[in-house]
Amino acid sequence: MWTTPKPNYRPGLVSEEEIAVNIGGVRVVLFGDILKRYPESRLAELLNCSTQNDEIISSLCDDFDPSRKEFYFDRDPDAFKCIIDVYYFDEVHIRHGICPICFIKEMEFWKIDQSALDECCKSYLNEKEDELKEISNKVNIILEDLEVDQCVTRAQRCQRFLWKLMEKPGSSLTARIIAIASFSFILVSAVVMCVGTIPELQVTDAEGKLVEHPTLEAIETSCMLWFTAEYLLRLSSSPNKIRFALSFMNVIDFMAIMPFYVVLSLTYLGTTSMMELANVQQAVQALRIMRIARIFKLARHSSGLQTLTYALKRSLKELGLLLMYMGVGIFVFSALAYTMEQSHPDTLFKSIPQSFWWAIITMTTVGYGDIYPKTTLGKCNAAVSFLCGVIAIALPIHPIINNFVVFYNKQKVLETAAKHEVELMELKSGSEARRKSKT
Repeated sequence: MWTTPKPNYRPGLVSEEEIAVNIGGVRVVLFGDILKRYPESRLAELLNCSTQNDEIISSLCDDFDPSRKEFYFDRDPDAFKCIIDVYYFDEVHIRHGICPICFIKEMEFWKIDQSALDECCKSYLNEKEDELKEISNKVNIILEDLEVDQCVTRAQRCQRFLWKLMEKPGSSLTARIIAIASFSFILVSAVVMCVGTIPELQVTDAEGKLVEHPTLEAIETSCMLWFTAEYLLRLSSSPNKIRFALSFMNVIDFMAIMPFYVVLSLTYLGTTSMMELANVQQAVQALRIMRIARIFKLARHSSGLQTLTYALKRSLKELGLLLMYMGVGIFVFSALAYTMEQSHPDTLFKSIPQSFWWAIITMTTVGYGDIYPKTTLGKCNAAVSFLCGVIAIALPIHPIINNFVVFYNKQKVLETAAKHEVELMELKSGSEARRKSKT
């Protein structure tokens, strides 16, 4: 509801208490009492300034008609319609279709503080600013790739070339082949790790124990040599080695390589008495199990896996709600199952903590069958727990999928915008070069 007179979009002369502004061809008549609510704004300054002082007026507007007391501005009329809301409602909303970054520039021109923006618009503005920062970062990365030949020394050129070769699969055919080879080594290493546990493919050592086949060990060693060489090359060519070493994906790469050399040193460099210790043998087995970390190296070569990781990060709230629902359901239904099954002589529910396992496999629709209710009430409780589990799992699925789709599409748009920005910069630099050559 308007508690004060609306601005008039009408022609004709204005009274002494009114001011007429022409914004991009749209004429608006505003009341002086309304404009005085924000005395430091540009419109309030126009209202207070003398019509005889041309210098002040020319500094505040683009043109002025003294006979009609009308001020002309070459600005966006749609944005101005949002700006004048602050004089009536003490808050500003960014309408749909208006660029928030351009709108902030409009607010700065009309001398309206950003604190007048409503909270919903502030969050929208922050989101757009983050997108611009991401575009700027992508543009800088592209520009860095284009400036390899402009490095000062030969060592710097070699370092940048090696960095592109190892980190930018799309930069050249050789870089793409290296990325495909790295991807293949990861898959081969994972297959060898799994196949090496098959008893029929294992051999017996001198002590009568089953160990991996020598051929599989040779393949494993070849894969680890590739991973080691790749990691060292990427580390040596990295512009910021500390940031590289502390990166999450590079920590995973290091954790996938490290167990191989630790086991190698304990097995071949350690003494016989040391290897006979049970703790050392358990440590070797634990380090061998850590080889599964190398499967996470696939995320470095797959944008889809990276997008899924970011989507899960943005869905922590939904995942937290899922865990809360499941936790409450597991506690309630396991306690009910334990109570209802106590009347049966052959009950499988010995305690409530033991019943937690039954509640987990029932609510997650797994149902191994190792523990199950035998009474009628217990079966009814199982049916209700099953239905509640299905509902609890299904509820957060849509937000997680939506976050994945939104983030994936956003990344595609940002990459396209960054490439477009680089093309515009190249066109601008080309036109400036031609202009200088003519002069």
